[in-house]
Amino acid sequence: MNILMVLTSHNQLGDTEHKTGFWLEEFAAPYYVFLDAGANVTLASPKGGQPPIDPNSTGDDAQTDATERFNQDSAAQKALAHTVKLSDVRADDFDAIFYPGGHGPLWDLAEDKTSINLIQRFNAQNKPIGAVCHAPAVFKHAKGTDGKSLVNGKAVTCFTNSEEAAVELTDVVPFLVEDMLKANGGNFEHADDWKKHVVVDGLLVTGQNPASSDATAEALLKLLKR
Repeated sequence: MNILMVLTSHNQLGDTEHKTGFWLEEFAAPYYVFLDAGANVTLASPKGGQPPIDPNSTGDDAQTDATERFNQDSAAQKALAHTVKLSDVRADDFDAIFYPGGHGPLWDLAEDKTSINLIQRFNAQNKPIGAVCHAPAVFKHAKGTDGKSLVNGKAVTCFTNSEEAAVELTDVVPFLVEDMLKANGGNFEHADDWKKHVVVDGLLVTGQNPASSDATAEALLKLLKR
């Protein structure tokens, strides 16, 4: 199994002075789910090299078993520091693609033509596509083989509007992922705020929030093993 994980290269939280990036738990938990299942994992980002980690995801209150494992894993840290450029990867070389969240993807990956084309290629090749928390933002412009939005008519989830309001970033983000998925014809599902929730529709897997990151990866693996 060859799995491509795509991380954001964007580190600025809108017009604020705060930094953003990817959420560490949403990378670490899926990364180890895949590795422990024997998968070969390739890390990529639009700019290549070290992708920015949201500083809020490294605080004591955001630590999990997976992040603690990553903090002790020099090999994983080295792999993360040397992500390949997204423009250098081909869908043909992988069996599935997975996007960790964090706020960064709302600015770069949602609009990145290389990422959009890659998602569309995976979809056309009937390969599993996964995204957790804010990462379903990457489906904003992606089309299915019918020319309609990739999420049109599909059951999906993401970081909800109420969760965004709870972290007081509703007026900072360029768009609300929940609203975008609904506008693109997605059949939006969610659990209570901060509860684990994963939705699978065909080969599309989405997770609601950081608590859902490992389960989202496990659902993707189940599709791969069929």
